[in-house]
Amino acid sequence: MSGTGDTAASRAAADKAGKRAATPGADAGELPEYAERVLAVAELIPAGRVLTYGDVAEWLEEGGPRQVGRVMALYGGAVPWWRVVRADGVLLPGSELRALAHYRDEGTPLRGASRTAESHIPRLDMRRARWDGRSDDGRPDDGPHIAG
Repeated sequence: MSGTGDTAASRAAADKAGKRAATPGADAGELPEYAERVLAVAELIPAGRVLTYGDVAEWLEEGGPRQVGRVMALYGGAVPWWRVVRADGVLLPGSELRALAHYRDEGTPLRGASRTAESHIPRLDMRRARWDGRSDDGRPDDGPHIAG
């Protein structure tokens, strides 16, 4: 859901040029205010940690998991999209291998695939990977503490 669709290349090009892709009808380089806020939270998540779509909505005190997921699907290619995830720890369908490469590079805690899973793709270990919104030194960052 994070900029991994057909327009990922255009978003990557826009990001490389220092601009994010605009919504249809919006001024060039301009995103809806809610989308900007969602993407700003995604950029705060430290390497090796994740927030759920619902956590991001809670952080913003606006919207819900579906709204956050929609923003990530449309505009997330310009931010670390793999750090905004499903609450069950299942990797983003269609982008599992790309996300997995990022998780392994960053040392994000993973769990083996369940015995009943159709694939052998691991899942996120949400108990260990979920970020609580605090910096490494225990102080709150720019947003509220996220309850786990």
